[in-house]
Amino acid sequence: MSTRPAAIGYLRRDVSGVSQVWDETQIGSVARRLGYELAKTIVFDARTPDAVAQLITAVERADADAVIVPGAAHFGGVIPDQLVRVCDVVTVSPEATYARWALRADGA
Repeated sequence: MSTRPAAIGYLRRDVSGVSQVWDETQIGSVARRLGYELAKTIVFDARTPDAVAQLITAVERADADAVIVPGAAHFGGVIPDQLVRVCDVVTVSPEATYARWALRADGA
């Protein structure tokens, strides 16, 4: 059993296109560099119903501390607040961390 915090990779295949394998490699690389154990990578597409809710369920089941995603485009351009409320979200490019502790209880 690993003592490193768990992370889940996430991408949309329709956004990654032919770069999907590269995006998955980048997710794994960032996870290792930041000290996460990558539990799995979830791949959805534009037709996936309620993708963010499904991702949150996966985070809760894996007891993950972070979701690592190639970029905000995989969320339609905006990192979802409801996801940041349950875990950190790390984007590969540009590399940024949206920390759950940075959100105040009143949502500001």
